[in-house]
Amino acid sequence: MTIESTPDIAPTATLDTSGLLCPLPVYKAALALKPMEAGDILELICTDPGSLADIPAFARQRGDHLLDVKDTGDKQVFLIEKGTGQ
Repeated sequence: MTIESTPDIAPTATLDTSGLLCPLPVYKAALALKPMEAGDILELICTDPGSLADIPAFARQRGDHLLDVKDTGDKQVFLIEKGTGQ
């Protein structure tokens, strides 16, 4: 997966799901995005390596935009821009 890095984007909200395994990071991200406005950005922090596949699929299905992914090996950080569909 290739995501263009956008380090200058400031998230609207941050959700740390460290220590949680699938499906909890996806579920909690959905809850966090629900009250947000289209265009708002959620910074999602995960430690489950499965998130590298789960979160992009989740964002696509919802119509959100995955702006950035950083994988340090023990932590994954996603920037998700809420789309207009949800």
